[in-house]
Amino acid sequence: MSEPHAADEETSEIEQSLFEAPPMGEQERMVEAVLFASAEPVTVAELNARMPHGCDAAEALVHVRKRYEGRGVTLMKTGNAYAMRTAGDLSFLMQKETVETRKLSRAAIETLAIIAYHQPVTRAEIEEIRGVSVSRGTVDQLLEMEWIRFGRRKMTPGRPVTFVVTPDFLDQFGLESARDLPGLKELRSAGLLENRPPPDLSAALDGDEEDSDENQSELFEE
Repeated sequence: MSEPHAADEETSEIEQSLFEAPPMGEQERMVEAVLFASAEPVTVAELNARMPHGCDAAEALVHVRKRYEGRGVTLMKTGNAYAMRTAGDLSFLMQKETVETRKLSRAAIETLAIIAYHQPVTRAEIEEIRGVSVSRGTVDQLLEMEWIRFGRRKMTPGRPVTFVVTPDFLDQFGLESARDLPGLKELRSAGLLENRPPPDLSAALDGDEEDSDENQSELFEE
């Protein structure tokens, strides 16, 4: 029974002598290449299967880890697999901020414009100016975008809540205050006002800015 075992050992020694393993420096390069090319972590067994006969992927990984100590990328072990990853202290560089463009409906644009030029304004006043009802979804969208917020309650029957634009709205359009909103002439010259706006909105655009909060303070709840 010992003869087959001895034959196997002899065959193994012959194979090892026929296929000499590459130098460790070359094995390290191979491991490095596989890790950078792989989208998923790679196990030691997978590395050994890819590399020439006689290579020691485990030892090569030790050298790779040492080589990348303190560098921008490092060798990380995930479960029983390995991968090259960004150094932990530099992960903030990989963050990407994206701006999601959300198109406003015509109803939302008209509602926003009325609030901007007539603030503080109630829902009923918005509907009177537009000539149509304002859906809850339209107001909710503008509130979610944080371009409008709830203002003071008007001291009229039912004490309806009012709406005003927010600092985020002003910042979005590069305005210091709502008083810096463009007037009717500016909107027309810029080609942004094709149709004639409702009469109430025209008055606001033409510079009816003298009606400040001070003049209307008695109409609102503090």
